[in-house]
Amino acid sequence: MSEATDELAGIEAAIRDLLPDLAARLERHGLGEIEIRRGDLRLRVARAAGAGPAVGVTGLPAAAPAQRGRVPEAPALPPSQGVTSPAVGYFMYGDGLGPGLEVEKGDALGYVDVLGVRHDVRAPRSGVVRNLVTETGEAVEYGQVLIELEGSPS
Repeated sequence: MSEATDELAGIEAAIRDLLPDLAARLERHGLGEIEIRRGDLRLRVARAAGAGPAVGVTGLPAAAPAQRGRVPEAPALPPSQGVTSPAVGYFMYGDGLGPGLEVEKGDALGYVDVLGVRHDVRAPRSGVVRNLVTETGEAVEYGQVLIELEGSPS
C-alpha cells in the first residue's frame, strides 16, 4: 500500500468510527459544532444552518403496554441542570470528579483556562454529577454545557 492509500484508509476509518458518535454528542448536548483532532486529522461536525435546538430525553425505560386502555405515566425524573462554561477556553475537570459524586452548591468542579488565566467552574446547586459532557482539555465555548447535575437524593 502506498502512503496516500494508508492515509485515505485512516480517514475513512475515522469517519466511520467517529462521525456517528460526534453527531450524537452534538444532538444530545445541543451544541452548534464539535471538533476533534487525531494526529494530523481534524474532524468537525456542525449543525445545519437554521436547525432548531436539540431536544431529547434519555434514561427513560421502555413504555409498558397499556393496561385496560390506560397509558402508563412516565416515571418522574429528578430535575437536572447543566453546568455551563463561564468563558471560551480549555476546560479541565477537578480531581476526582465523576458520575455519582455528590457536590454542594459552590464546590469547585474544574476550571476553564483562558490564555493562562483560570476561570473556576462551581456547582450552581447541590446535587449528584450525572454526566461529564466534555473531555478534560477540550476547547469549550461560553455557555456550553460541561457537566450535568441532577437533584440531591432525598
